[in-house]
Amino acid sequence: MRQRDMTKGPVFRTISIFALPMLLGNLLQQMYNVVDTWVVGNCIGSDALAGVGSAYTLMVFLTSILLGLCMGSGVVFSLCFGQKDEQKLKESVGTAFLLIAAATVLLTVLPLLALDSILAWLNIPQEILTLTREYLFIVFLGIPAVFAYNFFAAYLKALGNSVAPLIFLGVSTVVNIALDLLFVAAFGWGTAGAAGATILAQYISGTGVCAYVLKKDSVMRSALGHMKLNCKGMREIAGYSVFTCLQQSVMNLGILMVQGLVNSFGTTIMAAFAAAVKIDSFAYMPAQEYGNAFSTFIAQNMGAGKKERVAGGIQCAALTSLTYCAAASFVLWFQAERLMQIFVSASETVIVEEGVRYLHIEGAFYCGIGCLFLLYGFYRAIGKPAMSLVLTIISLGTRVALAYLLSPVPSIGVAGIWWAIPIGWFLADTVGIIYLIEKRKEILPVDAAEDVKQ
Repeated sequence: MRQRDMTKGPVFRTISIFALPMLLGNLLQQMYNVVDTWVVGNCIGSDALAGVGSAYTLMVFLTSILLGLCMGSGVVFSLCFGQKDEQKLKESVGTAFLLIAAATVLLTVLPLLALDSILAWLNIPQEILTLTREYLFIVFLGIPAVFAYNFFAAYLKALGNSVAPLIFLGVSTVVNIALDLLFVAAFGWGTAGAAGATILAQYISGTGVCAYVLKKDSVMRSALGHMKLNCKGMREIAGYSVFTCLQQSVMNLGILMVQGLVNSFGTTIMAAFAAAVKIDSFAYMPAQEYGNAFSTFIAQNMGAGKKERVAGGIQCAALTSLTYCAAASFVLWFQAERLMQIFVSASETVIVEEGVRYLHIEGAFYCGIGCLFLLYGFYRAIGKPAMSLVLTIISLGTRVALAYLLSPVPSIGVAGIWWAIPIGWFLADTVGIIYLIEKRKEILPVDAAEDVKQ
């Protein structure tokens, strides 16, 4: 099983090679989201697009809890790998598995029981209530598969193997797209068909990566064969995972609250938001994955005690991420209308225009979120996940507060929701950078701290 030791070699090359498969994997996933949105918008209609868009936001919130737990556990796995401590790695894997499996059961059962209450809280319009409920009921059944894929993928990435998760995600994406076209476009099964395609593909990727790791990795086989709760290990896993989980949850809870506000403006704005968010996520996704790769780089080097590489990693990651974000903003500014028309007919002029306005406002400031992803990854890697949570609360708290404050103003309206997003990013960036500068001597070795200051 391929592993990558990130404590050696040129910094830029090391991070970039590791990030590339993660980036390609997320590109595949975003490609599925693009095709899914296109199929729903063009084969079913704008009402279905609005309903599935709202459901997607809710699912992102629920699965973000699992993603946060897996990401936090992955940091611990990286530290153990950097320390070359196989026994501790086995104990950490077993403890993390039990913890996240228990969370998966709750996240599958509770939303199914509370589905009607959730739909009411989201302000789903009556005309799309039935199809949204149908879609959500089916996709909730795929949550265990989300756990399986993200847990084993986090383990592989912690050991420097970002290629295997890419392969399984690629297969899943191709299957998902094919089933989407078959179930929705060919068979006419509507939103239920789209949901069915999603969970079948999720189970393919989840079971596939699980089988691969169990076959190839003796540490994982031993860990899952002798699972037991270790109090010390539980505290360490919780120290990283709970804060990372809270960070992901707060982030997506804020987005979910914004979705509820967007829904109050009717199905036209909901459809515009659903399409624009897909484009938006696709555009800044490379910066997000680069931040995750940067986090693994920092964690492995901290675990190995090679802190002299940390400052070089910070400088390299900042330059690379911000350069990409500036280029993405430039391209999106001129192509926003064409991109919206991929998902929405050009005749739906109001939907297209509102989507373009969203993309012009938010897309112009991608450097803000690119910096924020690096800060999240850095604080998570150095054992300060609480700081990542603080930055998330600042970013999303600002976003939600301003959205609810500005959107009722007649002269501002829904644009207030769009403007609240980049304002939240830059406020969190400011706090995160100031904290790093002020605490650099505590966080980094002296030489690295001086380099960061410069």
